[in-house]
This record gives sequence, structure tokens and C-alpha cells, in this order.
Amino acid sequence: MIFDYETLKMLWWLIIGTLLIGFAITDGMDMGVAMLLRLVGKTDLERRTVINTIGAHWDGNQVWFITAGGALFAAWPMVYAAAFSGFYFAMMLVLFALFFRPLGFDYRSKIDSKRWRNNWDWGLFAGSAIPALVFGVAFGNLFLGVPFNIDNLLRVSYQGSFFGLLNPFALLAGLISIAMLIAHAGMWLQLRTADAVAERSGQYGRYALIAFIVLFAAAGFWVANLSGYQIVSMGDTQGHADPLAKVVTTAKGAWLNNYTERAWTVTFPVLAFAMALSALVFSKLNKPALGLISTALMLVGVIMTAGVSLFPFIMPSINNPNISLTIWDAVSSHKTLNIMLVAVAIFVPLILAYTTWCYVKMWRRVTVEEIETNTHGSY
Repeated sequence: MIFDYETLKMLWWLIIGTLLIGFAITDGMDMGVAMLLRLVGKTDLERRTVINTIGAHWDGNQVWFITAGGALFAAWPMVYAAAFSGFYFAMMLVLFALFFRPLGFDYRSKIDSKRWRNNWDWGLFAGSAIPALVFGVAFGNLFLGVPFNIDNLLRVSYQGSFFGLLNPFALLAGLISIAMLIAHAGMWLQLRTADAVAERSGQYGRYALIAFIVLFAAAGFWVANLSGYQIVSMGDTQGHADPLAKVVTTAKGAWLNNYTERAWTVTFPVLAFAMALSALVFSKLNKPALGLISTALMLVGVIMTAGVSLFPFIMPSINNPNISLTIWDAVSSHKTLNIMLVAVAIFVPLILAYTTWCYVKMWRRVTVEEIETNTHGSY
């Protein structure tokens, strides 16, 4: 074996977090671009310009989403089962919304019809805004606890409903998700387009950054007053994973315990706020490259803040806190985690390498004039 069981459990928490960060920075940016499409593009040529900034990358960026889902299934099978049981209708909503993205990108400009293209624009918007909202809502519900049970045979059963997920705090988390992706996309478009489109992109990106700062701060105050989960006693973290072999209690503000016990973790929420503010400044100074780097680091800060706040919980149970799923007891076997670690060590660097290569080779500003002179070769 490469690592002991406890170390592997921790490594896989970091790996899945990294994959979620990669998904947010790349495919999340594409979603933000589609949400901004009709705001920053006032004419058909301008909208095509916006689409072509991500035309070469959007399908490759979805590899991060697929990889994260596969890693979740391989490393945390009980979480995968509970999530797809509890969030089934939400996941189906996301899946059907995502159908609009490949179809919209490929078919939007095939017919020279204003009505046809406008409909696809709204399809791209829905196919991006709905997943962004639902992913945020899902994370918000983790802080509140998910209504599921686990019986003595380790079978997961969900007692909630789809509309029960749409509570005020979860919707706030969904709005944070939308705001941060639009802000990230605004910096991207300010960098990759020119003239009026770039100016509008920076403007809407700054609006989204301000909204993000306000919403993220509000969520922080809300979390401080929520009933968080904390482990009272835990089985052997090196032993067989058993989600029924622990005692968990709830207490107001317990989600902030990790920040007092490990002071260095405060770095992550500070990073999110600091990078949002720096992106505002860089965008205003017309330095979108630095703004894009700032929003990417902002996303890192947000996702790590959520992960550290919940740690070591992955999916708390509101029905019975003792059966809440954690990184210590919701994992695959020691052998499985070791085998998957080898696969990750091989393929994640490959994904990073070809993603970086594609962005470097296809890096340029996309202009309205380019689309006008190459109308049949562009999206």
C-alpha cells in the first residue's frame, strides 16, 4: 500500500476539493459567460464574439465536472448514493438544463434567423444559470443538514423533497454561486474581447463582485448562527469505515470551530474577500489579466471556505446527526483509494497539461470584425 488509510482519506478530501475548484474556474467560467451573453452582447455579432471566447474550450472544460463526479463515486460511494437519492430531482434538473449548452453552442448560428438565435441565447442562459444555482443550493443544504437515514445494512433512504431544498439559506448560497461565476466570466470577457463588449463585461463583472462580497458576508454571519455539527466520539480512523460508529452533537456556531482550532484556515475566507476586492480594482484599472487571476483565487477561497467549515463532514444528516457522513467513514476501501490515487496521479496532470496547452495556443482577443469576416467558421 502507498499510504495508510487515514492519510488516504485526507488526501481524497483534498483531491475532490481540487477537482471542484478546477470545475469552478474552467466550466464555471463558461457558465458565467453564457449568463452574461445577452447583457454584454447587444447585437448578434457581439453575442457571437462572446460565445467564441469560450468556443474552443467549453467542451474540454466539462472534463473537470465528469472527473469530479467519477472521483465522488470512487472515493465516497455512500455520499454519491445519498446525494443522488436526496438531490435526485435537482440533479435531473441540472442534467436537462445542461443539454442546452452543447446544442446552443453548435446550432445557434446555423440558421440566420433572429428568433432562432434569440431562443438559443435564452437556452444557453438557462443551461448555465440553473446548474450554477442548483450547485450553490446543494452546498447550502449541507450546512443545514440533509434529511436522510442509514439502516443497519447501510442502506441510505431520503425523506426530504425537492422544494424542501429551496430554503432561504440554500437560495442565498445559490445566489453566491451565480455571482462569483458571473464575476469570473466578466474578467475573462474583459480580457478576451475588445471595445464596447469588453467595457460592458468589466462593468457587469464589477457589479457581480460587489454582489458577491455582500452575499458572502451575509452567508458568513448566517453560518455563525446556524446549528453546526461536531464529533464527540469517533471510531478508529484507520479501521473499517462505518458511518454508524460515532457520536455527533449539534451546537450553535459549531461550523466555525475549525477556524478557532486551526487559526491558519482563516486564510481561505480572507482570500475570497481580498481577491474579490483586488479584482474590482484591477478591472477598474483595465488590467483584466490580473482581475482574472484574482477571481480564480477568489473561487479557491470560497470552495475551501465551505470545505474547511464542514470538515470533516461531507453530508450531515438532520434526521440523525450520528449517521452523518464524514471523510473518515463514508469512503471506499483502503485498496480502492490506493488504486484510484495512482489513476489520479497519472490523469490529473494530463488534464492540466492539455488544458493549459489549449489555452496558450488559442489565446487571443476575439473581435466583432473577426466574426464578421469569418462568419461561417465561427460559432
